Amino acid sequence: MKKLLSLVLVLAMALSIALTFANAEETKTVVYWSMWEATEPQGVVLQQAADAYAAATGVKVEIQFKGRTGIREGLEPALQAGTVIDIFDEDVDRVNGTFAQYLLDLEELAKEANYEETAMPALVATARNVAGGTLKSIPYQPNVFNIFYNKAIFEEVGVTEVPQTWVEFLNACEKIKAGGYIPLTSDDAYIVSNFGYHLARHIGEEGVIKVVKEGLFAEEPAVLKVAQAYEELFQKGYLSPTMGSNVWPTAQIQEIGMDEAAMYLNGSWLPNEILGTTGPEFQWGCMAYPAVEGGVDGTEAANYGAQVFAINNKSEVAKEAFDLIMYFVTGEYDALLSKESVGIPSDVRNEEWPEMLLGVKDVLATLTTRYSWSAGAEANPNITPAIKENMQKLVSGSIDAQGFVDALEAAFN
Repeated sequence: MKKLLSLVLVLAMALSIALTFANAEETKTVVYWSMWEATEPQGVVLQQAADAYAAATGVKVEIQFKGRTGIREGLEPALQAGTVIDIFDEDVDRVNGTFAQYLLDLEELAKEANYEETAMPALVATARNVAGGTLKSIPYQPNVFNIFYNKAIFEEVGVTEVPQTWVEFLNACEKIKAGGYIPLTSDDAYIVSNFGYHLARHIGEEGVIKVVKEGLFAEEPAVLKVAQAYEELFQKGYLSPTMGSNVWPTAQIQEIGMDEAAMYLNGSWLPNEILGTTGPEFQWGCMAYPAVEGGVDGTEAANYGAQVFAINNKSEVAKEAFDLIMYFVTGEYDALLSKESVGIPSDVRNEEWPEMLLGVKDVLATLTTRYSWSAGAEANPNITPAIKENMQKLVSGSIDAQGFVDALEAAFN
């Protein structure tokens, strides 16, 4: 009897051990390399969502918070080396451009999850477009790049309607200047976008790209028109006196944040970036870059997009990775991410936007033409430094409009 009992115990222990190993083998892990820091609002919320997913499914989630630099410099070498990475994220253009060869086709997974029923159509279309017509990334944290302004300054000086044309913009600048404020500012991080947006208004983004890639600064008359427009802004005192020397984030903190300047061409991430300076009571407005007379594009065109999640095409847990992404971009955690990061929700069912971004909501609804970053002005990295340098000189008055054109023509040649 004792021998039989011992045998039963041994068999029970063996079965228990076998089951333990079997369960260990069945437990799946999703590895996510994140563009955020763990302490950023985005990092905090995404960790909470991952924990909730793990608790609900039994799937382990390992988040490695790499930050922007870690993703941009470290992701591709890691993927090439075969490092286990299931999910990664960055800007929609960078993910579908720089990391294109590593992306899994998500069309079937998205269809199974009815993903598009809750997603912004324009952003899904953008994600497909930049990937050559196939959905290979899932947008979140939508953003738009346009002119952000201080509504309180506008109201104080009597700018009662948002300018739609360049003439109306100049009239608004005059009122702002007369009221004792700086109408427009920028810095070294964003000033090339001023050039790109204005040129794209004249000739469209394809025209801008042609100019910077082929060096047609003297041949394309619209380049001189852009330079003349900004020369006029300088001459009339509508630009910050430090616009040509501002190093990011000086303009947004000291001029926009301290109520010295009224307008700044920037992204919808700006209110959150300087919330510590402005406080939550700052009255943010957002408006389209004005249309120019005879231009190809109008206020319907701007750079808009999102961060996106992508799945490594070598992932062995693609279904679980996609399900986790759905936790991130829909429902409760999408709403929480919007609230905590002062960002735009991805899920169309989450209708409550942060108060500071309500102006963005109206502008985003009017956009039908998507620019890439800086409307294509940075499509040729070899000439971008010269554009920045000479825009800084132009808005400082150290060169005139023709000097701007001549300098860029010489820099290309």
